[in-house]
Amino acid sequence: MVQSAILSGASTAPTAMRVDLDGVGLELLRLTAAGTVPARAPLVLLHEGLGSVSMWRDWPAQLAQATGREVLLYSRRGYGRSDPIPDIRASGRRTPDYMHHEAWQVLPALLSRLGVERPVLLGHSDGGSIALLFASRHPVVATIVLAPHVMVEDLSLRSIAAAREAWLGGNLRARLARHHDDVDCAFWGWNDIWLDPAFRSFDIRRDCEAITCPVLALQGEDDAYGTAEQIMQIRPAGTIERHLLPACGHSPQRDQPELTLRRVSDFLQDLP
Repeated sequence: MVQSAILSGASTAPTAMRVDLDGVGLELLRLTAAGTVPARAPLVLLHEGLGSVSMWRDWPAQLAQATGREVLLYSRRGYGRSDPIPDIRASGRRTPDYMHHEAWQVLPALLSRLGVERPVLLGHSDGGSIALLFASRHPVVATIVLAPHVMVEDLSLRSIAAAREAWLGGNLRARLARHHDDVDCAFWGWNDIWLDPAFRSFDIRRDCEAITCPVLALQGEDDAYGTAEQIMQIRPAGTIERHLLPACGHSPQRDQPELTLRRVSDFLQDLP
């Protein structure tokens, strides 16, 4: 079942939706800007490990206007206004293949429900990993990844451990609470599995070799959650364009929004 409501007050035409997928309610937003070309494949945005629909802020609207494509974004289960995962620290705890499950089970079912056959995927951080995994098995027009994870680095784990300290003793929980109905589910679902020793084996480099669509990979030079090797190690069967962004941390769309938008727009402009 898909329920929707039109939101007003924006230069685009956003439609807030709630999609019921196998009994799980997912928050979803569709953005259509003036000048959108219906024949162009829509952009599907996949958020980071602590992200949600609202944490993309106004960048999706800018993306819709700059590319002339419909933009769809959703909050994965346990994030934003989507249904939480009960008992996330025990019986509901995520497993090391949780991104594979999202890419190969949940996302195909969601796109099928929405009638999207060959999207352009744009993923940030964990969402970038999910985008790459999806593209390794399913047809897409192109894949765009911002600070993706294709393997586990010590740098990443140190920063994720620091995030736990900020959660326990700082204001991280309060900052995230406005974006998630169940903020504890969102944080611990991400933090616990990344710091689990079993997660050290996470490595999707071989999966990336099966990707045949064009790939754009962007990484901030000052990313505290991954080195440049994360994008250098993406070696698809098709073409790839890589860029290191100056004065940029883990979130290119926030740290360098105009440069990131230009890179994405230029990349998509040459696609059929």
